[in-house]
Parts: sequence; C-alpha cells; structure tokens
Amino acid sequence: MGKNFRMIAKTLYGFEDLLAHELRSLGASEIEKGVRNVSFEGDTGFMYKANLCCRTAIKILKPISNFNVFTEEDLYQKVYDIPWENYMDSNGSLAIDATVFSKKFTHSQFIALKTKDAIVDRFRDKFGERPDVDLDHPTLRINVHIDRSICTLSLDSSGQSLHKRGYKISSGLAPINEVLAAGILMLSGWKGQSDFLDPMCGSGTFLTEAAMIACNIPPNLNREEFGFETWPDFDVDLYELIENAALKRVQDFHFKIKGYDTDGFTLKKAQENIKNANLQDFIEVAQRDFFTTEKESDKYLYLVFNPPYDERLSVENITDFYTQIGNTLKHGYPGSQAWMITSNMEALKHVGLRPSEKHKLYNGKLESKLVKYEMYEGSRKKNR
Repeated sequence: MGKNFRMIAKTLYGFEDLLAHELRSLGASEIEKGVRNVSFEGDTGFMYKANLCCRTAIKILKPISNFNVFTEEDLYQKVYDIPWENYMDSNGSLAIDATVFSKKFTHSQFIALKTKDAIVDRFRDKFGERPDVDLDHPTLRINVHIDRSICTLSLDSSGQSLHKRGYKISSGLAPINEVLAAGILMLSGWKGQSDFLDPMCGSGTFLTEAAMIACNIPPNLNREEFGFETWPDFDVDLYELIENAALKRVQDFHFKIKGYDTDGFTLKKAQENIKNANLQDFIEVAQRDFFTTEKESDKYLYLVFNPPYDERLSVENITDFYTQIGNTLKHGYPGSQAWMITSNMEALKHVGLRPSEKHKLYNGKLESKLVKYEMYEGSRKKNR
C-alpha cells in the first residue's frame, strides 16, 4: 500500500468533529482539526477509502508543496519549478481552484490564472506542447491555498465536490446539499435506530442520506468518477479491493423511512433519485400535507426536515407556517424527536416549542440553526 502521507479533508462549518470521528473510524492517523477542515495521515488506499466512505467531507486534498510567496513573480516561479510532468502528461488537461486569505493577494481567480500559466509554460518549455484547461473533467485538479504569505499546492483527489454523490438526477427548488444533510443526520445521532420521517422531503436528500447511514452504504458509491482515477499512479485493483471491503460492511435496516411533500412534481423527482440510489426497498414517499397528518404508529419516530425559510422557497405567511409546524409536532407526534434546520430566526420563534439542542450551521451562505424538539409520550418518564 505504500507510505503514509499528509492529507487535508475539507468540510462544512460545524462538521469538523464529525469528520475527524469518521476519519478515525476509517483508520486515519495524526488527525488534526482546523476550521472547515481536518488534516490526517494515511496511504494511497486510505485516500481512496476516505473519498468513497466519508459522509461529511467535501474534498480530500493531497498537499505536494508548501512555500512562502511575497509577489506574483514568486508564485509563478515556485509553481513553475515543480515537476508537474510527474503528475500529468502534456496532452492532459487541468483545472485550478484557489482560495486566498492574504492582504498581498486578494483575487483568487488571478492566483488561479497565474498558477495555470506557470504550469502550462513549464510543459511548453520542456515538451513543446501544453495541457488544456478543462474545468469539468480535468486529468488533474489542483488546489492553491494562500494563507497570508504561505502557499500550499495540493492535488485534489476527489475531483468534483464530494456532495455530488451521483444519485441525484433531479432536484427541487431549494435542495439541501448532500454533505449538509448527512452531517445534520450524524449530528442528530441518527444511526438507523427507529422509524424515520422527513415531512417536507422535497427531492429526497434527507431520506436518501438517512437510508445510506442506516444501511452503512458508502455515500459515494454511485459517483461516476474521482479525481485520483486519472492520476498516473492510479491503482485500479487497490481501489476495487477498498470498494469491495466497504460493501461487505453494508447492513440491513429493519425500520421504515418515509417522506411527505405537498408537491407531486417534486415527489416524482424524489422517487427518481431514490431509485437511482437503489434505495427504493427502504424508502416510501407520499403526497401529503404534514399539517394534516399524525404519527402512524406507537413506535418511536425520528423526524428530520428542512422547512422553507422564505429565502429560496416562498411561503405566504412564514410565521403562521412555523406556528403550524409546532402545533403539528405537539399534537400529532408524541413519542418522537424532531430536528429542523432553518435560517429564518424570526420565524423559528413561532414554533412555540423549546428546543433541547441548538447548533449553528450554514446552508450555503445562509447562517442557520439546527434545532431539536422532543415530544414526549404524556410524561418525560415514559420517554426513552
């Protein structure tokens, strides 16, 4: 399997502990948490495994060079000096992602352009031909990170962001990011221990991620490609070994996962996505208005949902809507716990229930709260 090397897994705000725990469970060593990232050590096989199995990672980066930069010429020269021919051929293609936190360098696109120039110039000077730029499916995706005057260049082993699981053919108006959905479920403690309901399921992201967690299915099993597959040292036999080992750990699930939505068109999309993820045996969806429903059995129920915030999905009277959420939970769903994410802090006050937990997260750029409500069966003593 080869030597261990340092890697950086990027994640969303608030999920650093979850990702560190995932990496530890998968067998990573030397784990260090940062803000929106976790660094760790592992070998090539572990890099494949992290991409396939981490639910809360957005990218797995492999740093190859670290240096000080003070001017644009500095950056150009130091990037030019790296033996890029070890990582790709001159007839390949590349894409550069840049993130910049610096007073000297303020424009990330300019940094990406300068990096690209240095790499293609090296190929042209050495081999007489240069790689093309391909932003969607490059042979090599490179990440440039400048923090003040320290520049880190990394190979992006994931390719496209890992939230693109591969099962979602179509989505509704305001779909929740798959990594955000998985992280919320894990933060809530969901492991597949009871019946599950998303009463406003949209295109089915919570349902799909909940089923994959419950059955221990690797989240990125349905992806068409990872960045590392086009690297010159890609070991397809090793990858298949890792994938087969992960599939052997898939387990059965003995409860029901259900989703409701009022919109038939969106539900059709949810069904397509669920079928695409091969999870139709575990998930049922129905066209129902949550506010007219009640709990279907005496068994304990786990609810997780993403109601409209009035930011991207418009609701006629948002405060009434949130009042109805509280009333429905209180009167129709005893013996259950409900987790809800929203960025509408004002509307949240109208739920009328006291949350037993609160977590600050971001849904895209929107600062949001994940709240937990516990609905007891008559008295606290009976609640388990």
